[in-house]
Amino acid sequence: MMLLLDNTVLSNFALVDRIELLSKALGSEVATTSQVIGEFNDGVARNRLPETKLDWLEVISMEAKEETLFRELLARVNAGEAACLAVAAQRNGRILTDDRDARKLAAQLKIPVSGTLGILLRLVQIGALTSPDADEILKQMIAGGYRSPVKKLEEL
Repeated sequence: MMLLLDNTVLSNFALVDRIELLSKALGSEVATTSQVIGEFNDGVARNRLPETKLDWLEVISMEAKEETLFRELLARVNAGEAACLAVAAQRNGRILTDDRDARKLAAQLKIPVSGTLGILLRLVQIGALTSPDADEILKQMIAGGYRSPVKKLEEL
């Protein structure tokens, strides 16, 4: 199943300089869209995000049907989320986002959703991180601006 990574999740891992954890948790199934890369690069240009190598991340282009849905979704979410949702809807994918509006739309479109917390939990499950290490990374993400619903993963 294709996993589509949006800028909210990508940024959380970049801000704590742990971008490599995304490929550890998600493997080769993860991809994103050019709109998300554009948003991320804009964040780098504005000094909100660190310069980060993303050459490991597959960037996919939207097809005609996806473009149509993308334009409809732009009224409700930003371009990165709209592109990820459009591609996931057409290709039976899953979206990785922390954006509340994107999550609501995903539910309406019957697209499975996960996000930063789900990825951190997966990293603990596969043994790539210990629970205390994952909680420390979460703490750093929160300090960097991530609005997490929990302070520790055990609260989930």
